[in-house]
Amino acid sequence: MHRVDVTGSTPPLILHVIHHLLVGGMENGLINLINTMPESSFRHIIVCIEDFSDFRQRLVRSDVRVIALRRSSIGVMKLRTEIFHLCRNLRPMIVHSRNMSGLDALLPARIAGVKYCVHSEHGWDIDNLNGEKWKPVVLRRLHSPLIDHYITVSKHLKKYLVKKVAITASRITQIYNGVDTNRFIPARFKPSNVLPLNFADENSIVFGSVGRIQPIKDQKTLVHAFATLSQKGGNIGDKARLVIVGDGPQLSALRDLVDLLGIKSKTWLPGAISNVQDVMQVIDVFVLPSLAEGISNTILEAMASGLPVIATRVGGNLELVEEKQTGYFFDPGDIQSLVRLLTEYAANPSLRYSHAQRARQVAIEQFNLTKMVKNYQDIYENLCFSK
Repeated sequence: MHRVDVTGSTPPLILHVIHHLLVGGMENGLINLINTMPESSFRHIIVCIEDFSDFRQRLVRSDVRVIALRRSSIGVMKLRTEIFHLCRNLRPMIVHSRNMSGLDALLPARIAGVKYCVHSEHGWDIDNLNGEKWKPVVLRRLHSPLIDHYITVSKHLKKYLVKKVAITASRITQIYNGVDTNRFIPARFKPSNVLPLNFADENSIVFGSVGRIQPIKDQKTLVHAFATLSQKGGNIGDKARLVIVGDGPQLSALRDLVDLLGIKSKTWLPGAISNVQDVMQVIDVFVLPSLAEGISNTILEAMASGLPVIATRVGGNLELVEEKQTGYFFDPGDIQSLVRLLTEYAANPSLRYSHAQRARQVAIEQFNLTKMVKNYQDIYENLCFSK
């Protein structure tokens, strides 16, 4: 049972430290956590090592401040000084840091007298796909005495902390991301006002992907595979369509690739949009071609929306998708295998339907947002009230 404030005293403050508050899976998970957790339980402030965007507007609580420190402009030592003063002035009960850049907050927080530090691992970037680089491992080991408890979003990342960073398993809790299964729901009828006019019709098969357009997400592999499928012609090639939603540094190059491959009329790349749940309802098959993943929020959103999923055989993807039950896997960059899987789904409506039904069921039973929030709240309350 969760603690409820019956004394009228101010709830404990949690200072969440992330690299930046932009559109992304980790950032989306943090916003969902704050928006869903009861206001009477904890107060929250988000500190960005770098900066934030208008993504912060997804916060529904008016009392949540977002602070940008811009490390790349002020330098690491100034950053740590700023965090020290923030902790001294705000007096958070918990500092919850996330990923590598969040480690910079731990020592200043401890020196400032913060009682508890929690650290989360959400996955790696393009320069360290499998977590094999020695320097990040050493830095994580050096910071481990400052951390009371760890959270990982996948079993894969928990194993990394135990095997590579030498963190005792009892100090780690693995919590899957959660999806709002009331917001992301299967469509009884596809919305008619989401896709561009005359882009697709009732006979089209729409393959889709959602995510930041950056190298680690490797959308270019999906584009190449779709071009191969489309250029075969015939019943499948002619009715296939591709939707890739998201913004990022590679968006312009991806649009150029689409043009070069001659599939512009069959492909829609709108950039970032606010109605992802509506886009999910016009997609028939979701595809995630990432080179690495922690736990993909977009896979969970697709599953909740009743979509079969084709995903790369990496990281936490293996913990979300049930092969031959809710989707299929392929190796990163394997264009021919992806073409085969796209073709199989396009040619088999009953397979799409059965995988879609199972995906929705799994999302509700195993990856609902309420379950995620409860698990985080349990950790916070155990630290604050059980010692």
